[in-house]
Amino acid sequence: MRLGLTAGSPLEWLALRLNLVPRPVMDTQLAFTLAQVVMVASKVGLFDALEPGPATAEEIASRCDISPFGTAKLMPTLVSSGYLKARGETFSLTRMARKWLPSSSPNSLADKLAFQFREWTYLERSEEFVRTGKQQDFHNSMDDHDWGLYQRGMKSISAASAGPVAARIPIPDGATDLLDIGGSHGTYSVALCRRHAGLNAVVLDLPDAVRHSAPLLAAEGLGDRVRHQVGNALTDDLGTEAYDAVIIVGVVHHFTEDQNRELAAKVARALRPGGTYTIADFFRLPHPSQAEQPAALMDFYFALTSESGTWSPAQMASWQRQANLTPAKPTHLPGGYLGLQSATKPR
Repeated sequence: MRLGLTAGSPLEWLALRLNLVPRPVMDTQLAFTLAQVVMVASKVGLFDALEPGPATAEEIASRCDISPFGTAKLMPTLVSSGYLKARGETFSLTRMARKWLPSSSPNSLADKLAFQFREWTYLERSEEFVRTGKQQDFHNSMDDHDWGLYQRGMKSISAASAGPVAARIPIPDGATDLLDIGGSHGTYSVALCRRHAGLNAVVLDLPDAVRHSAPLLAAEGLGDRVRHQVGNALTDDLGTEAYDAVIIVGVVHHFTEDQNRELAAKVARALRPGGTYTIADFFRLPHPSQAEQPAALMDFYFALTSESGTWSPAQMASWQRQANLTPAKPTHLPGGYLGLQSATKPR
């Protein structure tokens, strides 16, 4: 999967083929303009305003309390980009937009798009990062408002992947205790506990994450089967033979090589014999020629905003192997996003 230009006619296809289209401009000015258009439309409530049915630009402007002139300029961009349909003077949601954007949709990404305004400011420091290698830890730069947006945004984007990820995470037969490291909103633990009867989960995360994600987890209705524990996996003792399975989803890209090795050793001690340790994250492929665009872009983003960036499944397996766990073959999930690297503690 990749972002890119799509020809709308045979003539456009030929122009692309002959390298006559100024693609760098399309990949930059048009791309960042489209990003802002979709983010702003979501933030002002445009997609919510259209959920009941078709409406004119004037009606949408009134419902959202926004400028009629600005709305009139916004609508064609959303139509041309596949978010809206136009018929006469009225506009309606496309099938894609109806699934992902109204705040009432179970698949809504509205909270993630809201947090992306904050992420935009991180990316403004890309030049500094490339010139100096100086990274920024966004976790330490967020205020209380940002933390709330961050937790809601991460939950919204996790909803789509939780089912496929949970279906592929190996959980030992008869398992009762799961540790979810950095799991905040608990979406993956909830999916696993619903899938495996008798399984209970502890979601370990930082104080700010727990404070803002506690209501999100409570809304899942699993009560004490999935509970939060305030802590830091890098500094806390995880116990000895306390868990049948440990998962860490979308977190190891924030940790250095040494931190990930030390964490794997602590996880190995915390696992019961036969227990499993699953790392779910973007996979860094061993050679640039093999890189899928989403994973490569996220590697840059995470390197900019944390301490490392993404890791290859071979690197993840090496942490597990040095902790005396037995790594399995990596599992690549469809879509160019998460992959799983699991390992088992010998009996």
